[in-house]
Parts: sequence; C-alpha cells; structure tokens
Amino acid sequence: MHDIPMTERPPACCAAPRGDGPSLLEAAPAPPVAAVSRNLKGMVLIPGGTFRMGNEDERANPNDFEGPVREVTVPAFRIDPYTVTNAQFAAFVKATGYVTEAERFGWSFVFYGLLSPEASRDSLAPEGTPWWRSINGATWRTPEGPGSTISSRQKHPVVHVSWADASAYVQWCGKRLPTEAEWEYAARGGLDQAVFPWGDELAPRGQRRLNIWEGRFPDVHTGKPGPVAVDAFRPNGFGLHNVVGNVWEWCEDRWDDSRRVMRGGSYLCHDSYCNRYRVAARTSNTPDSSTGNIGFRCAADV
Repeated sequence: MHDIPMTERPPACCAAPRGDGPSLLEAAPAPPVAAVSRNLKGMVLIPGGTFRMGNEDERANPNDFEGPVREVTVPAFRIDPYTVTNAQFAAFVKATGYVTEAERFGWSFVFYGLLSPEASRDSLAPEGTPWWRSINGATWRTPEGPGSTISSRQKHPVVHVSWADASAYVQWCGKRLPTEAEWEYAARGGLDQAVFPWGDELAPRGQRRLNIWEGRFPDVHTGKPGPVAVDAFRPNGFGLHNVVGNVWEWCEDRWDDSRRVMRGGSYLCHDSYCNRYRVAARTSNTPDSSTGNIGFRCAADV
C-alpha cells in the first residue's frame, strides 16, 4: 500500500472514480453471497518463483510508483486464463440474486464513443475527462445504458463491476482476486523485465497482440472501441490471454486507504495519453467505482 497524496493519485483517464459522477446517494446493500463448492477446473497453475517486479525506465508514469525494480518471491498459485465473462457473471447472478453496485447506484461510466450522439450530448461528463459520461442504467447487462445488451457478447469480459462486485463473485466460486505481485508475475509469462507479456515489441512481425486505442485519443479510432472476446489474442508464456489491453483487472491489494489496485490497461489506453498497457503499469480506483473498461480475473491458492 502506498500513502499517496490526493494530487498524486492516477488521473481518471483510465477509469473514472464514482466520486466524479453525479451526487452520491447511498446504495442499497447487496444481498449476501454464499460460496459454492470450489472448482479449479481450467485454472492455470503458476509455479512459485522469484521475479523482478516493477519498472523505472522512461515509460513509467511517475505518480504510479511502478519502481523501483525489486525482486519479489511469489508462492505457487492458480489463476484463470481469461477475465470473467458476461456468461460467467450471469450464472453467478442467477444463482445468488446478486445486484451490482452500478445497479444499486443507478448509473455507471461509459466511454462517450460508445454512445449515441443524443445520449452523449445529454449525459454528464467529469471535469477534466470529458470522454467519460455518467449514464443512468448502464450496468453489466446494459453496458452502454438502456437499449444496449450483452446477448452477442457472452464471451466478452464483464464490465461495470466494482471491486466489491468482483470480491462477491470470487467468494461465491471459492476463489479470490490475485495480489498485485501474483498478477504481474503471471502476466509476464516467464519473461524477465519485458515490456509486454510477449516481449518488448508492441506488434512483433506486424502482428496485433492486444486491444488498445488505435488512432488519436480520444477522437480518432481506426476501428470500433470497446472490449473484445476474452480469447481474442494468443496467450502469454503461462497461457494467460489479454492480460494487457481490453479491460482493467481488479487486484486484491490496496493502493492507499481509499483505493484498490488495477492492472493491465484497457481498450482506451494509447501511448499518446495513457501507456498503461505494459505489464509493469498500474493504476487504481475506489472499490465502489465501475466503468465500461474494468473487469477482473480469478486466482486461487494451490
């Protein structure tokens, strides 16, 4: 945990905190979640070991405290090869009746490029990050607000889930969130101090390996921004898919007294503004925050 002054906390370019949205009303409490029998099927066994964690070169964001590079020993653990999908989260909700914080608050943040011109014009934008819009009715079921659906996105990562929502899910399935050290160790895929999970080149041999912003952020994109399927790109050396780009992933660790760590970057990251799609990059958000670019993957003890 880092004791970080308010002025040195990560900017909301990556994922806006709930406090930047409309006036907060107290959300109704979530229903209790009972754990089911633990099922580790499909999880990747990561062998214990010591690795060099962090980064301190010119790519590091000064206020993110990526460095210093230090040796960290991680005991063996298991981790999912993919982030939790909409289909998996739907099964959890069906079994437990769980209601996410976005649903209980009544709104969540959506990137304005995914909205209709009318919805974008009529929504509120946080000061300083006008590409985020607080959308009434935006939830994991309706990622862009009322009228949107996940019917064709069953293999996409679930989004609009807070750290508290992710914690409820992992409790239900008898798992846990990864620690920040576990996440980086697994994301590196056995490589030492490489920039990305596959090496130091963003696009080796011209091959696209991740889902990030392509163009000039936030106005020009050569494709359509948004999450893609959790298995859209080839895995790293440990068999993990999309550990960088696509969606941010909640970790167990605290960043400070009010925030939790997030890793991996998202489809909104671009080196001209936010280059946090590197394995050493990190940011944070408040545990009640939810946006259209935050998800999570599960870990478990061996």
